[in-house]
Amino acid sequence: MIPSSRDQLLQHLADLITRIERPHPIRVAIDGVDGAGKTMLADELVRHFEHRGRHVIRASIDGFHRPRAERYRRGSDSPEGFYHGSFDHAALRADLLEPCGPGGLRRYRHAVFDWRADAPVDAPPDEAPADAVLLFDGIFCQRPELIDHWDLRIFLDVPFEETWRRMAVRDLTPTSSLEEMERRFRTRYAPGQQLYLATAQPRERAHIVIDNTDPCHPLMIRDHDPEP
Repeated sequence: MIPSSRDQLLQHLADLITRIERPHPIRVAIDGVDGAGKTMLADELVRHFEHRGRHVIRASIDGFHRPRAERYRRGSDSPEGFYHGSFDHAALRADLLEPCGPGGLRRYRHAVFDWRADAPVDAPPDEAPADAVLLFDGIFCQRPELIDHWDLRIFLDVPFEETWRRMAVRDLTPTSSLEEMERRFRTRYAPGQQLYLATAQPRERAHIVIDNTDPCHPLMIRDHDPEP
């Protein structure tokens, strides 16, 4: 089936994920550049699994930031600093992906750091049932140190000019400057993500690629089940 509407796409993805058989929670990465629609897609998928009686672990890369001083160690405008220094991928593996993966004890933490407070999250681990589904959204999900920890990799493909348009609406506040936001986008964030696209090749390595330029009418570019 080629989904022709967003509802059909969500149903198709939920069906595909349900078919994946593992002796541990199914770990789904929803990847793409900032503003591609990752969080929205993950949130929408939650209800499809709740209707099927599946436990959902909902997590995001935002819960695995590094402290601010580390994130900006190379400078506040550095694309390399954004790509290499923004997130604690070792903690993501140790606290979430490995516990929910092969041989894991299924005792996980869905977040370890609050980037708004610039402080660690002090919360006890949760325990996942073996048939849970982890829906994880975030940039840089298919970095070399993460790619083998996913059971399904979804990449949302959206041009940078469209993602900037979305971010300008999403992130603008009464006290922020649109001009400064765009400067930062073009000097730090977009080049840092272009570095990811060039080195990690997430479009090529994802199981599923979706053109999400028009969220109401997403286009399936690549669609195949992951290997057992």
